Amino acid sequence: MARNANNVEKLASIDAHLRLLAPSKVSEDDKLVEYDALLLDRFLDILQDLHGEDLRETVQECYELSAEYERKNNPQKLEELGNVLTSLDPGDSIVVASSFSHMLNLANLAEEVQIAYRRRIKRKKGDFADESSATTESDIEETLKRLVVQLKKSPEEVFDALKNQTVDLVFTAHPTQSIRRSLLQKHGRIRNCLAQLYAKDITPDDKQELDEALQREIQAAFRTDEIRRTPPTPQDEMRAGMSYFHETIWKGVPKFLRRVDTALKNIGIHERVPYNAPLIQFSSWMGGDRDGNPRVTPEVTRDVCLLARMMAANLYYSQIEELMFELSMWRCSDELRVRANELHRSSKRDAKHYIEFWKKIPPNEPYRVILGDVRDKLYNTRERSRQLLSNGISDVPEETTFTNVEQFLEPLELCYRSLCSCGDRPIADGSLLDFLRQVSTFGLSLVRLDIRQESDRHTDVIDAITKHLGIGSYRDWPEEKRQEWLLSELRGKRPLFGPDLPQTEEIADVLETFHVIAELPSDNFGAYIISMATAPSDVLAVELLQRECRVKNPLRVVPLFEKLADLEAAPAAVARLFSIDWYRNRIDGKQEVMIGYSDSGKDAGRLSAAWQLYKAQEELIKVAKQHGVKLTMFHGRGGTVGRGGGPTHLAILSQPPDTVHGSLRVTIQGEVIEQSFGEEHLCFRTLQRFTAATLEHGMHPPVSPKPEWRALLDEMAVIATKEYRSIVFQEPRFVEYFRLATPELEYGRMNIGSRPSKRKPSGGIESLRAIPWIFAWTQTRFHLPVWLGFGAAFKHIFEKDINNLHTLQEMYNKWPFFRVTIDLVEMVFAKGNPSIAALYDKLLVSEELWSFGERLRANYEETKRLLL
Repeated sequence: MARNANNVEKLASIDAHLRLLAPSKVSEDDKLVEYDALLLDRFLDILQDLHGEDLRETVQECYELSAEYERKNNPQKLEELGNVLTSLDPGDSIVVASSFSHMLNLANLAEEVQIAYRRRIKRKKGDFADESSATTESDIEETLKRLVVQLKKSPEEVFDALKNQTVDLVFTAHPTQSIRRSLLQKHGRIRNCLAQLYAKDITPDDKQELDEALQREIQAAFRTDEIRRTPPTPQDEMRAGMSYFHETIWKGVPKFLRRVDTALKNIGIHERVPYNAPLIQFSSWMGGDRDGNPRVTPEVTRDVCLLARMMAANLYYSQIEELMFELSMWRCSDELRVRANELHRSSKRDAKHYIEFWKKIPPNEPYRVILGDVRDKLYNTRERSRQLLSNGISDVPEETTFTNVEQFLEPLELCYRSLCSCGDRPIADGSLLDFLRQVSTFGLSLVRLDIRQESDRHTDVIDAITKHLGIGSYRDWPEEKRQEWLLSELRGKRPLFGPDLPQTEEIADVLETFHVIAELPSDNFGAYIISMATAPSDVLAVELLQRECRVKNPLRVVPLFEKLADLEAAPAAVARLFSIDWYRNRIDGKQEVMIGYSDSGKDAGRLSAAWQLYKAQEELIKVAKQHGVKLTMFHGRGGTVGRGGGPTHLAILSQPPDTVHGSLRVTIQGEVIEQSFGEEHLCFRTLQRFTAATLEHGMHPPVSPKPEWRALLDEMAVIATKEYRSIVFQEPRFVEYFRLATPELEYGRMNIGSRPSKRKPSGGIESLRAIPWIFAWTQTRFHLPVWLGFGAAFKHIFEKDINNLHTLQEMYNKWPFFRVTIDLVEMVFAKGNPSIAALYDKLLVSEELWSFGERLRANYEETKRLLL
């Protein structure tokens, strides 16, 4: 037993080690050492039972060598570790690798439970001081108080800004969630067991049963294949994404909005946020993002829309009977009584397929009569979607279903008004208000699906049309001629083509997608995103195709600017678009523009991309103001720093002034969905962070950079881009080195997502998706795409004038954007380890390329020295 305890202590995570080394610094609510020790103890026992004592000892030896290397940075220990691992036979090496993967997951779970435990303790004590002032947090109550007390905003101003702002969170199926859902669910159960084990009121029997459950879940996780053996389909990805609505978001939204009501009350606003205030909205790309993904077909788009509609109706249906139980009152308004009597007279005698309220509801329960009719329509809405999804046809008449959200809201609003007029507002503000807020947030489609397609695909379709009409090749026309022809067609009414249009498979796919948009209810869809957009004709082409395919309520068209040159040209392109009278009339004073963080970073490096994204937003807002258009920026951010990731609060508050302005769209990609919505408390904090930071940015914008700061950063960006591109795109053997030194090719073969890892099967870094590019360097702990270019830029300006150091310090202290940019790179350096990258080189890279790797690592060390 003593040997076991000693081994567990050695195997505890780094955080747990630090706590053991400095017990006097550990607060009384710190349980991480206990959590860590318990999980690792259970895991090692399971490992020994399944694979024997020898393998357990090998794992412990590897861990001890790793810990010694980490503590003393002794390269000899790293070499010893490499020797142990390379001496293993293939079977044992797989078990050892899997063991470490699970041990790291367990250490992370222990830390998550510790964080949640400390939050609960603080909430009980009412001690939020350290968290609300932390730079990565946004507590809604603290934000409202700060705006009123410190920034002297009136409570009415704050309330007005809050109820008119919108944060739209867009779930995407970017292939960055490498952990299978089967494992994520087991991890959730391990977390729950661990949290319950340390509850104060636990009995010995409860403890024993929970300990057994914990052991069972750890063993089940270890016995589960970590790797997907077949690629997920887009429908699988959509189901995985939508599962978070069922598990946390559905109930999390009304719970969060109640907290907003409470926070408003605490600053003197005795009014609730209106149920139809669009504070939080949800959209999705899952099954709609066809850019470079041939697996997303028109049929897939149709399937995911019907599936989402079915899921939404099912979620409402599962709650409606609870609401019927709650609203048992007989007193009601005349307006409601008339409606209830009409429904009672026309209703059938009974409905045996319902569990509750299956008999005809008596007229002295008028609210139940109204809600009974809502239940019937929800049941039919769900069944119609299910039948259309399964068979393509349905025998449920459309008129017996809800076809738009207004039909759904109307009877609920009637109940709310009636309760308030009869003196029952406290009852109205209970479950009924929560239900109204859910209907306003999720509608009948749960999420609105964005469609994304590459601009070239639309050009191909229009080119086929102009050739068929015998007026030449649209693809060869200059931009002015393209615009002129598109506008003349948009202003006219003649149909452009019929069934005789010659179509390739690609052209048919684009047109069929527009037909699906025309066929399905318009509330299924959000925006039509055009990737690789460069000119106004890209937007006008989509407008024309929507009209030609008879889309009754055309989707708003959103150009996406990704590469550095496109971002630089974006303001001029949007200005040309706004100068077209037809287009200005079409958009009704509102436009959305998307900016891409991943591809811009891959194209020019993190520093230049971040600065160009900042400047592009400033210029786009200026252009929009000149034309009297309200612009919404859509941020295509990933989870990692190299793809625009970082703490939400910091990311929003470091945006340029006036660019958020109460309206924000942002992607929640891959693994970030689990991190943000995997549990109820995470869901609550995510909604809180986005709402509070968006409000704060609008009411207390960050400072604009001084002209000398801009000039300095412009100069640095030029040097950084030159350095980055000289290595990534111009170094003759870079691609060869990259493919040998990192697991990029292996990553491409992993079944993480439905889309291919490259836009085009052939080609080098240019055609590689940003995700495998970042993942490959992260795996080797080298993070090259994040820091490359920074060192050369800093070195250049220090050599030019040492006083630039003082300017940079001023920029860091006073300009949130610059501070966040530097802080995130510093964080990456804290995670990086060039010695591990060197080990990859030694084991995998041909000897003649070793000097190239050494040069890159020297660059890393110099950049780190200059920044830190």
